[in-house]
Amino acid sequence: MAALKKYGPHNFFKYTFCEFEHVEVFNFPKTTNYKSKSESEYYYTANGVYRKSNHWGRVATCRWKLLKNTSYKNQKTVIGFAKWTDFIPIKSSENIFFIEVDYGKSKAKITSNTKELSFKPYNYAEAQRKVKEINKLLKSDKWTQYYNYNPDFLKRELIDTYINSDKSIASIKKSFNETLN
Repeated sequence: MAALKKYGPHNFFKYTFCEFEHVEVFNFPKTTNYKSKSESEYYYTANGVYRKSNHWGRVATCRWKLLKNTSYKNQKTVIGFAKWTDFIPIKSSENIFFIEVDYGKSKAKITSNTKELSFKPYNYAEAQRKVKEINKLLKSDKWTQYYNYNPDFLKRELIDTYINSDKSIASIKKSFNETLN
């Protein structure tokens, strides 16, 4: 894997992916380093950036997530912190993103968290495409009626296989016909 681009105050806001840690207690200074048109405020430190905002996710050309506590509601202003080393280029063709699935909440998301090394890494565009397909699968049980197995079991088997391979969903379902029925 090639060395990742280094980020700082002059380039972190250009086509990056980042997971900001929610900060409960931080006295945002009256004078900030930058204030956006949408009223988000930024304060730079030697180690990273504090962001005070009421919107997270798609931010201009970036995808910034807030790793939040469970009480957070969108449109509520909160503060997040990210180290400069946490920013990753989303335009990169490098396979540095992972797909994380929460089966309990029926939701998949992209992460840069490398703790889950059992899953295959992807570039951002491919991870984004796969997450979209996985979320469709998680929302519907319709396709599972053709098998004599528990729908939750089938979804988990299909999605785990899909994440860890280059196979299409259709080819995985076809292989289920051969092995499960």
